[in-house]
Amino acid sequence: MRLLWLVPVGLSLVGTVPPGVAAQPAADPESRYDLLIQGGHVIDPKNGIDGVRDVAVWGGKVARVAAGIPEAQAAMVVHAAGLYVVPGLVDIHVHAYAGTGTRAIAGDGSIVPDAHSFRSGVTTMVDAGTSGWRTFGDFKDRVIDRSRTRVLAHLNIVGRGMTGRPFEQQPDDMDPVQTAAMALQFPELVVGIKTAHYDGPEWVAVERARAAAELARLPVMVDFGTFRPERPFQQLVLEKLRPDDIVTHMYVGLTGRAAVPLFDASGNLLPYLPEARKRGIKFDLGHGFESFPWDQVVPAVRQGWLPDTISTDLYARSSNAALKDMPTVMSKFLALGVPLADVVRMSTHAPARAIRRNDLGHLDVGGIADVADFALRTGEFGFLDVRNRRLDGTRKLECELTLREGRVVWDLNARAADRWREPASSGR
Repeated sequence: MRLLWLVPVGLSLVGTVPPGVAAQPAADPESRYDLLIQGGHVIDPKNGIDGVRDVAVWGGKVARVAAGIPEAQAAMVVHAAGLYVVPGLVDIHVHAYAGTGTRAIAGDGSIVPDAHSFRSGVTTMVDAGTSGWRTFGDFKDRVIDRSRTRVLAHLNIVGRGMTGRPFEQQPDDMDPVQTAAMALQFPELVVGIKTAHYDGPEWVAVERARAAAELARLPVMVDFGTFRPERPFQQLVLEKLRPDDIVTHMYVGLTGRAAVPLFDASGNLLPYLPEARKRGIKFDLGHGFESFPWDQVVPAVRQGWLPDTISTDLYARSSNAALKDMPTVMSKFLALGVPLADVVRMSTHAPARAIRRNDLGHLDVGGIADVADFALRTGEFGFLDVRNRRLDGTRKLECELTLREGRVVWDLNARAADRWREPASSGR
């Protein structure tokens, strides 16, 4: 496997390649940029950019975003005409605590970040509660510190994390003080507190997660688990959660155990939902293996009930089912008529704000050069929901190139590579 490590400023590359196929060497040995992505359609929601621009990178940072940056100013030029250039995607709901040797989500159920992230344009993944305060140190050593992907974490209120549903039902392992202490020990990594999968009739999991979040000054993310009349979902979003707390699996519609009440008997969106959003509650997609049925999604989207943040709930089982990856989920919203700029915002700037990481999800000059280039394919495509039903679409996003802090970490069609040339014949 060959990865391009960006050329130091002042060093030009030898050889030429056709425009639009691969990178061009700089003509000027005094080049001022490491890399220039030239001629792509830049969508940067934070900065209000939606048009053809060039993006110049130097020292792992965005150096300039403008039209007509001369090729001679860059050591490497990637021709991106016909592509969409966006900030690196921020997926705030994945499960990445792999390698523990168990069959739980914290183990065989998790994915290895680098095997899924860059090929999808994702540069930041947030593990959604797979580890708790007892296991976060191991998660950090085993996964976070070994990944090229930027891996952050929502810390589970259950000390053992997602080690199996019996353990997630034990209030005696829901310790707000220990959870907050671990979060405060690693403020650069822990971005929230998670509660998930609780089946009991009490509010104990939500209340202890909120207590930990208040101590650590972080948001809560809630996967409501089993929906019960003793603790109505409406009460969760109207009373129990605080502004900037996050509800994930916003469209879940499983019969019995889990179903977010979205519509009245006439099929109209229930008014408590926009009321909760007005309170400041954030609604996250969390597609996953069970949480994206067309019966819920299509009428909700038609009535304007869209996610604040698009996320995958990526784990081993969901990655091979209807979910697949972030570009597929984003394409599903395109198929429902959501504008591309809105889909990009929900996948970049909005999730970065939701986890209070204002250094991510944009192309600010001087900011981190996490960048993804996408082709928007046209044709006949089919998109699955979690009940294995197909919805047809005519557009599909495909990641062509990903930069992580200015380095090429995914290059589908060798756009950032020198062309191989067959050696001249020796005459023998």
